[in-house]
Amino acid sequence: MTEAMVAQGLAAVSAGCLAAGIARAAPGGVGRPSRKVPPGVLVYAVGIAMAVSAPVPTVPAVAIAVLLTGVLRRFAKRRSAARRRRAIDREIPLLLDLLAAGSAAGLSAVTGFERAVPALRGPLGVELRRSIDAVGLGARWREELAAVGERLDLPDLRRTVAVVTRTETLGSSLGRATSELAADVRGKRRAAVAERARSAPVKMLFPLVFLILPAFLLLTVVPVLLTTVRSIR
Repeated sequence: MTEAMVAQGLAAVSAGCLAAGIARAAPGGVGRPSRKVPPGVLVYAVGIAMAVSAPVPTVPAVAIAVLLTGVLRRFAKRRSAARRRRAIDREIPLLLDLLAAGSAAGLSAVTGFERAVPALRGPLGVELRRSIDAVGLGARWREELAAVGERLDLPDLRRTVAVVTRTETLGSSLGRATSELAADVRGKRRAAVAERARSAPVKMLFPLVFLILPAFLLLTVVPVLLTTVRSIR
């Protein structure tokens, strides 16, 4: 009975891990034909199939596999969304530099965005390209940029949108404003990296004291003590 339960548990765990791997590899599906099986259905199907293939398949094993698959799939989606947000955030200084260069060349804010977006190869370029396409179809560019800032919810991107909107409204220099903002953003990020670097030794104390040091003592001090005790006897 115990062996059967262990086998079922291992089957459920392996099913969930495999399904999470599939979800991680294709979190949004492949943009191919509409008849393609949705990735969520495929993930759950794999989990159920592996649970059923256990030595003693039962309803609890299938239920555990489905539950574990769903949890791991949501976790993979959150990880993917977090990575995407970090990739977008990394591109903001480059966007500011491109806007400053476009302003120095005499381009307006809208034209500067239209020239800068194709140079962005990451997800920020994809998001802004949608807004530029919407502006080309008749939407208001300020509303589109504000919608991008609200949707992505990144402080530096919101500041970029606010600076561009303010300079366009007041007629001030976009190049100077974006250059100053780019310098400020890079300065804050360098300070954050330096702060994380300073906190690294403190975070290393736990594994050093509770993992590395005990293992070192077991390998060096304990054998010497055992040898000494035996020699005394």
